[in-house]
Amino acid sequence: METGTGAVVEEILDELKELRRRLAGDPALDETSVLEAHKWIFSMLRTGLDTQVWSDTGRPRFTDIVGPYHKWGGDNADAFYCYAPLDPARRYRVSGRRGDAVYFSLTVYGGPDDGRYSERIVASVNDRELDVAEDGSFEVMLGPQEKTRLEPDAVCVITRDYVADPQHDRRTEWHIECLDPPAEPRRDTDADLARRFRAALTWLREQSRMVLPLEDDNRVDEPYPVPTETFGWAAGDAAYAMGVFALGDDEALVIEGRSPDCAFWNLCLWNPFLHTYDYDQERVTINGHQIVYEPDGSWRIVIAAADPGHPNWISTAGHPRGRLWFRWFLPEHTPERLGTRVVRLSDMSL
Repeated sequence: METGTGAVVEEILDELKELRRRLAGDPALDETSVLEAHKWIFSMLRTGLDTQVWSDTGRPRFTDIVGPYHKWGGDNADAFYCYAPLDPARRYRVSGRRGDAVYFSLTVYGGPDDGRYSERIVASVNDRELDVAEDGSFEVMLGPQEKTRLEPDAVCVITRDYVADPQHDRRTEWHIECLDPPAEPRRDTDADLARRFRAALTWLREQSRMVLPLEDDNRVDEPYPVPTETFGWAAGDAAYAMGVFALGDDEALVIEGRSPDCAFWNLCLWNPFLHTYDYDQERVTINGHQIVYEPDGSWRIVIAAADPGHPNWISTAGHPRGRLWFRWFLPEHTPERLGTRVVRLSDMSL
């Protein structure tokens, strides 16, 4: 039996095939990036299904949207992100327990409810603003009349929790409960399920355009401050800086700078699809708690294919080119621009 849902699923399958053909033939991608592109396609699809098809505003639950084997959209090794859908007309109780997080927050996003990325931040609350009990528990109420107000275009809430030692620190616990759920369980209809799959297809198409070409350059751009407006699911209380590296086997990029007082900061290496490299295998990110500082409080990070014997080395993981991404949460001020220089490993003087 033909259904509207079946027709949209056929479109999704065609879109996946077209994406694979386009990426496999892209002359700007090296062999490693082409291989990673295949994982990227299915990470985007997985996130689209989780957020658009399976989600239920009447009986929501928090879903992990990034992880060591779920990479997309600028993930990183030091954070956990969860997603839950919202109906702006309903009331929700968000509760949790801090764990070992050095920073955690929840952000409500507003915008179209059709699979397109959110257009703005509706509300944001971080751990400095919450009443956290001695046992680490906390609670936030969301709704059209609550302190954390759901405006008419609110579509979802994203949680973030950052840890200093991601291998051993306990993540924050998050729970969400709808206080005025529907009277009856949701039953799929063809029209509604087709709409949700259509949103997943829109998500896949929009996200697939978010590829950052990699220049043959070595630099870190000027940091930009905490935004007053943001697109997508960016944080509302972080400053950022983007950069790029392009190195030979005997070259290293040395980045030097200072970080303002802040709740947390780190550097991640990404491929052009905004995936971190495999941080389960080697160190491809570093944060402000892991770094070894100079006596004056400054720091120096070395990016190279091979270990030069420096404590702040991070590996290019076999990538000749890559993207750099710095972030500072709750910074005292916008960081100064970072210095960069390329040196040869064979005669490097650090």
